[in-house]
Amino acid sequence: MSRTPDAPAEIAPVAAALLTRTEELGTRMARRIRAEVAYYRGDEHVPFAELAASCRGNCEQVLRQLVDGRCAEGAPAQETGRQRARRGTPLAELLHAYRVGSEVLWSAIAAEARSTQGLTTETIMSLAAWWVNGGLAASASDAYREEAAEMVLQRERERSAMVEALFTGLLTDRTTLWEAADVLGLPTGGPYVVVAAEVPGPGREALPGIEARLLAEHLRSAWRLLPDLHVGVVAVRRPGADDAVLHVLHRAAAAVRVGVSPSYRDLRDTPRALRLARLALTGVRGRPAGVARFDDSPAALLVAAAPDEAGRIARAVLEGVLRLPADERDRLLETLECWFAAAGSTADAARLLYCHRNTVRYRLRRLEELTGRSLRDPRAVADLAVALHALRLMPDPDRAP
Repeated sequence: MSRTPDAPAEIAPVAAALLTRTEELGTRMARRIRAEVAYYRGDEHVPFAELAASCRGNCEQVLRQLVDGRCAEGAPAQETGRQRARRGTPLAELLHAYRVGSEVLWSAIAAEARSTQGLTTETIMSLAAWWVNGGLAASASDAYREEAAEMVLQRERERSAMVEALFTGLLTDRTTLWEAADVLGLPTGGPYVVVAAEVPGPGREALPGIEARLLAEHLRSAWRLLPDLHVGVVAVRRPGADDAVLHVLHRAAAAVRVGVSPSYRDLRDTPRALRLARLALTGVRGRPAGVARFDDSPAALLVAAAPDEAGRIARAVLEGVLRLPADERDRLLETLECWFAAAGSTADAARLLYCHRNTVRYRLRRLEELTGRSLRDPRAVADLAVALHALRLMPDPDRAP
């Protein structure tokens, strides 16, 4: 606390006289605060006895400073500031209470001083300067802010630990999961989705401010920064929430790649959802930015369950395609992707590819020749669907067999 002016020595007898009345002064201050400061009305936030004791302690502190003629450390005010921060008292209400209480005490000092001989105007002015700079309210305010900042850091540490436990599967007991949901501000029941965004560099968030952006859309979430990913759990309980999440992510992910898991209902499934969100990132491989959601079809889920075996299947089914020059290979695979996306309609696939339907038919016939599988055979179509999903997971960008 900074140095404040010493109190004028002539006021010491006045303060000494008032020290015998601190019980009465504390009660009077508490009543005025109760009457004028909304937060302190009733016992809901601060019981009257506690408020009166706090006021009495502050009276004693000020008056003893005046008797000693110097400034003290402001311990009662600091303790009050810390307590009110822990209880969530608005700082403006705390400072308002100090202003009201100070007015009561100043009035008592002025009334006592008027009956004392030898006090000059200069002495009263010196007392006023000391009073303004003595810093009771400032001490309480500084302590409040320090405690509030520490509480924020503590809550963030706790939230970070809970998110970490959620993603690593350490939370399995139902009661513990409920506690985690409460700490993270998430509903205890799903559905949820997991979002995984590639970070632009170590220690840098991929989606700065994403929690606030989602909250603006009434979507609660909890986030964690990993060495390679910025990951979050988002509650998607309200109608249209899935689309709202994707809309927010598309706006936020202008320069990063983002994967989104399928929705799931039990928080215990969060580690699996994170794995699927990671897999969804392969859907934007080769692009500088974009958002991809994991396809939760049976074929995609089977591929995710056994990625090594799925890779072997992809190479076996698509070997002839993968041996082609890169441009031709990618063109045929893109055509197959669009044909599946169009539910087998060559006309709709052509619109997705911005080409003529005959071009689509030609490419599909070429795929049939290279794979030895007919797109009219449901079993062959299933093989190609699994192979195509598996191909997205292959680490080799050239997809060489």
